[in-house]
Amino acid sequence: MANKQVILIIEDEKNIGNYIEAIVTSNGYKALRGMNGMSGLSLCTSHHPDMILLDLGLPDKDGMEILQHVRSFSNVPIIVISARTQEQEKVEALDKGADDYVTKPFGAEELLARIRTALRHSVQRGGMMPQETKYSCDDLIIDFDKRLVTLRGKEIHLTQIEYKLVSLLARNAGRVLTYDFILKDIWGPFADTDNQILRVNMANIRRKLEKNPAEPHYIFTEIGVGYRMKE
Repeated sequence: MANKQVILIIEDEKNIGNYIEAIVTSNGYKALRGMNGMSGLSLCTSHHPDMILLDLGLPDKDGMEILQHVRSFSNVPIIVISARTQEQEKVEALDKGADDYVTKPFGAEELLARIRTALRHSVQRGGMMPQETKYSCDDLIIDFDKRLVTLRGKEIHLTQIEYKLVSLLARNAGRVLTYDFILKDIWGPFADTDNQILRVNMANIRRKLEKNPAEPHYIFTEIGVGYRMKE
């Protein structure tokens, strides 16, 4: 099964959260739920979602604070979903880095259209040209649109984090990405400083992709610096 795009829903009202979750999961996305600001931040840094749907009226922290905090370390698309309808509130949220602002109540089709647009703009910001939808090298193919990895014609199952790592390296094939760059991009600023979490995931990836992990063909280690994907 291809890796689904992950949408983090930070919403304290259970009924609304359930409604949003039902919309996104029934349309091919994977949902994560944060019932308050702190749990939402924790999920953001540990799961590195592809998008955040953020309520402003949270019980522990104002959503504007969460927005600013996430923007301090990530460019993940953020759509604010709020009952606040004042133009000043919308302008403030957009100025602080929100990609879009949806007011409650809202329809499913409207929300899905906003999600698709924000995700599309996110890819464009990443510098990926429209025709560059795949990475292909020897027997390895990564389809970015389908989030599908195949090796010698067979689908390779990767966890969400493993896929994000492989995708990040593949989109920058030929370039050395430093440990710090990868850690910040995937896990945010709270990742362990000794690179242990990165090394463990890379070891798992190599076991799945390389014939001989000790002599890699696709992903190379630049000792003391980072990793590089074969161009």
